[in-house]
Amino acid sequence: MFADRAVIYIRSGKGGDGHVSFRREKYVPNGGPDGGDGGKGGDVIFVVDEGLNTLTDFRNIRKYRAQDGENGNKRNCRGKDGEDIIIRVPEGTVIKEADSGKVITDMSGENRRVVLLKGGKGGNGNQHYATSTMQVPKYAQPGQPAQELNLLLELKVIADVGLVGFPNVGKSTFLARVTNARPKIANYHFTTLNPNLGVVDLEDAKGFVIADIPGLIEGASEGVGLGYEFLRHIERTKVIIHIVDAAGTEGRDPIQDIYAIEHELKAYNPEIAARPQVIAANKMDMIYEDSEDIIQKLKDEFEPRGIEVYPISAISGQGVRELLYRVNNMLEQLPEEVLIFEQEYFPELMQDAGEPYSVSYDEEAEEYVVEGPRIEKMLGYTNIDSEKGFTFFQNFLKENGILEELEKLGIQEGDTVRMYGLSFDYYK
Repeated sequence: MFADRAVIYIRSGKGGDGHVSFRREKYVPNGGPDGGDGGKGGDVIFVVDEGLNTLTDFRNIRKYRAQDGENGNKRNCRGKDGEDIIIRVPEGTVIKEADSGKVITDMSGENRRVVLLKGGKGGNGNQHYATSTMQVPKYAQPGQPAQELNLLLELKVIADVGLVGFPNVGKSTFLARVTNARPKIANYHFTTLNPNLGVVDLEDAKGFVIADIPGLIEGASEGVGLGYEFLRHIERTKVIIHIVDAAGTEGRDPIQDIYAIEHELKAYNPEIAARPQVIAANKMDMIYEDSEDIIQKLKDEFEPRGIEVYPISAISGQGVRELLYRVNNMLEQLPEEVLIFEQEYFPELMQDAGEPYSVSYDEEAEEYVVEGPRIEKMLGYTNIDSEKGFTFFQNFLKENGILEELEKLGIQEGDTVRMYGLSFDYYK
């Protein structure tokens, strides 16, 4: 079965411990410290693999551990570094922290390789601690601990155009006609299980990638059937082709079908429902009477909203060319970049939770000052120029008790807060 979601556990390698030892050689009765350093623990690295298109492998293997660094040894021998573990995922995989659901990284676009968890540094051997007053240090530094996370992997396919519609409206047939994709086509009522991708090649035009999103059903956005599992695949698409059975071969009303699918899209993500759409009124080859009647009804209903209706037959090819060139024209008017999900969770930062911070008032500058290594790191990680990044930064201040500390110092709306050269106005 196609797998587009998986929960896994990852752990980086622990740093090796530094060693305590002293030179013991003939004719050197009081040799100095010669304890070696521990090796660095292995990193956990995610890499995009062009040959993968599902997360099926993660159904069988759910735990991934990098190798620990070796401990140091006598005679200044440094421990061996632990081997990194490389985890290969298909392009379009969004990696989230499992408990919060916050995005750590999106393996899309130029993001092909990410060190998600760094291995612990090796500890210093006792040779580093010899001084003029302490010539026989009997202690060494332990290696840094491993880092671990539970991850939620979600595959969100990367396509310019998404096909949506109820099962058996002809999406797979349409995809097979217009692209090199060869989906399994049959008259069954559950639905296609795989989001099939294909490339549309057009004469004198750039062409585009199209995805057959598995058939939705009413209640999909609430988790009914398989619909919810596949709605995420439409999140990156720029244009939606809504295919309906204009012939009503199964007794369905195409107008009501469109409204039902629109409802599911809005319930899942209103931004998706607001994207440019066209309606493909399929199975025109099966309408023998009043064919113009149903097309006119669809046009009267949806074209006032700016949604064009194209009568087509995926079997015979009628009207398909006109539809494709119209979609291509729509895409040319939209930005080319792929939707990339912004980072919301920072593993390095979350593991520094114990680091201190200070909140004070600078009377001379009449500003409140927030400082500390964790604050500085957060400012380095976060794009506070974006609305989403700034909101995340505000939540960070709240969750870590910093806003509460400012309020204890008597901060008022409109007062200035300074953090490492950046100034903000305080508002609740």
